[in-house]
Formats: sequence, structure tokens, C-alpha cells
Amino acid sequence: MTPRRARPWLAAPLLAALLAGCGIRPTQVPTEFGPAPSRVPCALSGTDSSTQTGRGIPVQIFLLCASQLVTADRSVRIPDGPAEAERRVLVAQGLLDQLAVQPSSGEQQAGYTTGVTGGIRASGPRGKDPDGTFRLSTRPQDLTSYALAQIVCTFADSEATAAEDGSVVLGGPAGQPLRRYTCTTEVRSHPGTVAPPSSQVTGP
Repeated sequence: MTPRRARPWLAAPLLAALLAGCGIRPTQVPTEFGPAPSRVPCALSGTDSSTQTGRGIPVQIFLLCASQLVTADRSVRIPDGPAEAERRVLVAQGLLDQLAVQPSSGEQQAGYTTGVTGGIRASGPRGKDPDGTFRLSTRPQDLTSYALAQIVCTFADSEATAAEDGSVVLGGPAGQPLRRYTCTTEVRSHPGTVAPPSSQVTGP
């Protein structure tokens, strides 16, 4: 009598049965287990978007998220009665203060950060400076590219600027040259590599 040959066609069903008995479902496609899905970057819930707002004038500032500029709602308290020029400086200072505040916990979870540090002071025009000038205690050229983009775009998009074209005139302490900056789509998309376009201010 010749020995029985193995029947390979029985191997696959038998293996499947054994795997099923162990609680493992067979598959013909390799499965790779990656990390659990995380929160969508730069997406805030309704609660998160209003965390930093409060009593005062509602304003918007530009924060950083995914290497881009994104808006965030804030509020600035302004006393009643100041003249228009003084009011613009107060708004500008309030915006700087808000830019320097760390984003809320919800914003941080969504990836929001800021490149603006605390302690930067804003003042109005000096001497022959044109109306609407803001002189900062830190020279604009000494700011990081991210911080400068945040400040320029935040100022240009607020009532702090008196220019109809949305530009903003910035300079350092008294005696430092002035430049007129604009916020563009390219700056908002690539604040780390695209500097706000600027031109030197030569006179009132």
C-alpha cells in the first residue's frame, strides 16, 4: 500500500478554523496600526473660540497655527473719553498685550501659538512723524519674522490704523526710521519666510 499523500487543499480551511478558534480573524491584507487620529489642527470648537473674549471692545488678533496666521477673537478695554489719536494708541497697546498672552488651553490643543513676547510698548507719532504712526519700544527689525507678521497684520486689520489701505507705519523708539508695512495673503500664509512688504517713510 502506498503512503497517503498530504492534501494541501485541506491546509487553508484547517488553518482558518484554528485561527477562528483563537479569536483571530484571518486576513489576506497586512494591517498596519498607526497612531490614533488626533484633533484637526487649527479647528476650534464654539466654546474654545470665545474663551479669551471678555468685557471690552471686541477685536481680532493674528496667532500662529500650522506655520500660518489665523485670527482669534479677543477684547480690549478702552477708557471712555480719549481723543481719536490717543484711542488708536490705546487700542494698539491692547492688541500688543493680547498678542503676548499665551493662547487658551483649547487654542493650544488646536495648535495655536504666538511669537510675540510681552513687554512691547506702543506710542503715537513723535515730532514730524505722520499721523497714524506707531513707535514700538522694540525696533521692528529686531522682531522675529513671525512676531512682525503678527503685529503688522493685527494692526492693519484693526481700528488702530488710520490708513484706508490697511497699511501701518511702524518704527522703533524716537529717532529710529519709519517704514510702512502691509499685510498680504502671502504673509498670512507664510509668515516665517515672507516678510510683510514695506517701504521707507521719508516725510509727514
